Amino acid sequence: MPLPKAPSKPATILDLSQAHPPAHTKPAAGAKHAASHAAPHRAEASPPAAAESIHAAAGAAAARLSLVETPGRTGSRKARAPAARPRLFVLDTNVLMHDPSCLFRFEEHDVFLPMMTLEELDGHKKGMSEVARNARQVSRSLDGLVAACETPIEDGIPLSSLGNTEATGKLFLQTQTLGGALPANLASGKADNIILAVVRALKEQDPARDVVLVSKDINIRVKARALDLAAEDYFNDKVLADSDILYTGIYALPANFWERHAKGVESWQQAGSTFYRIQGPLVAELHVNQFVYLESGTPFYAQVREIRGKTAVLRVLRDYLHAKNAIWGITARNREQCFALNLLCDPDCDFVSIIGQAGTGKTLLALAAGLAQTFESKRFSEIIVTRATVPVGEDIGFLPGTEEEKMAPWMGALEDNLEVLNRSDESGGEWGRAATNDLIRTRIRIKSMSFMRGRTFVNKFLIIDEAQNLTPKQMKTLVTRAGPGTKVVCLGNIAQIDTPYLTEGSSGLTYAVDRFKGWTHAGHVTLQRGERSRLADYAAEAL
Repeated sequence: MPLPKAPSKPATILDLSQAHPPAHTKPAAGAKHAASHAAPHRAEASPPAAAESIHAAAGAAAARLSLVETPGRTGSRKARAPAARPRLFVLDTNVLMHDPSCLFRFEEHDVFLPMMTLEELDGHKKGMSEVARNARQVSRSLDGLVAACETPIEDGIPLSSLGNTEATGKLFLQTQTLGGALPANLASGKADNIILAVVRALKEQDPARDVVLVSKDINIRVKARALDLAAEDYFNDKVLADSDILYTGIYALPANFWERHAKGVESWQQAGSTFYRIQGPLVAELHVNQFVYLESGTPFYAQVREIRGKTAVLRVLRDYLHAKNAIWGITARNREQCFALNLLCDPDCDFVSIIGQAGTGKTLLALAAGLAQTFESKRFSEIIVTRATVPVGEDIGFLPGTEEEKMAPWMGALEDNLEVLNRSDESGGEWGRAATNDLIRTRIRIKSMSFMRGRTFVNKFLIIDEAQNLTPKQMKTLVTRAGPGTKVVCLGNIAQIDTPYLTEGSSGLTYAVDRFKGWTHAGHVTLQRGERSRLADYAAEAL
């Protein structure tokens, strides 16, 4: 880059000290900057003969500067749009009892609790049920928020005062009578209608603000929309918006897989298994313990054992479709069942989740793997089976007897599968099957979920059946019971959820599958084909 030429004449320094611009106008920033740099050079000013012309020029320059309007900041850059006003969410009682931490899930928005919500919450706090525990937890949170508030409650209680930094909004409690006009045919004393009236009153007080009713009750949301009030479901507890995108644990390799990943492939034998180390564009889409298969040409079934950067290690699976690899007399009938048995019999896999429709063999495979590893390989001392006691129809009421006797009606699936497993061995005859059945029952314990808190299971094979009816909190309680050497197996069908307010996206089973995805010691398989009978398969699709 060429240097600039030196000036031919010495620069003339303007002394603006004699200039007096008008009082109402500030000199431009450029003039100040020039004057500050001119001070060290004043000794080199022109002779006295030229001083008058210099001062005259300075006065004219100052006069011209005083007439120039200096643009402000808003003129030099685009004006910033005003920030969106935080929304006001009015919570129904069922939201608080469904998720006791929901008060802190609305980020920068404000939360309003009607007095009727607090009244209903107070009516559900007694008892030992999950709903009662959640109601008491919400009451404790409200008490802590009110105690930490140093300003009048009418001005709002900061939700971040208890350490929840993500909640930057405020909590407003109903401190005065609020009642918007509702249609005359709506009962005035009903709790839902009182909450709707409060929402209408808040909307009339501040029409410019978005007031939204949040409820798990579909009927109150429909009535709110009929009254031209905004209403939404509580979505924060949903792991997935659509169950179709739930992780299946299986990946179908493209037909040109070996052509695209043949470069740099390594293969070796270790502990009776074949391993491949591959690298290529497909590695970024894989997860640890995910199953991959290729059925075009030579069939290839493998499991991702390790991912480091752009390389992945695949282990060829054990073929449980063959009778020589039968587990407790049971062989896999399809590809997905073979994947499931590989996970259930893997000593490095501590958590296994299996999802499938009715008749896919979830419980049978889990029991067969548990019995084989309890009696044959001695990896586990006993099998513990539990499930969520949620009835499909009417509740039959209280049951007599001990814990196992009370759980017996809920364990019909366990009895059916034990009968199938016991019949698989015909060599011992009737007496041999009876002795085997008695021996098996000495190693199987049926436990109720109600007494799980505080327990620690060491070297146990824990089966959680019907796990789709568990909430995320209940799932966490059960999985954290696992001690050293314990394997946890969760079974369920997210299309058959019987627990109120639980959906496919908010089920504890969906939550566990999503959270354990990619962990080195956890695996998941979604079973696709039913193997119970042709009638059961057709009914699952047609009904």
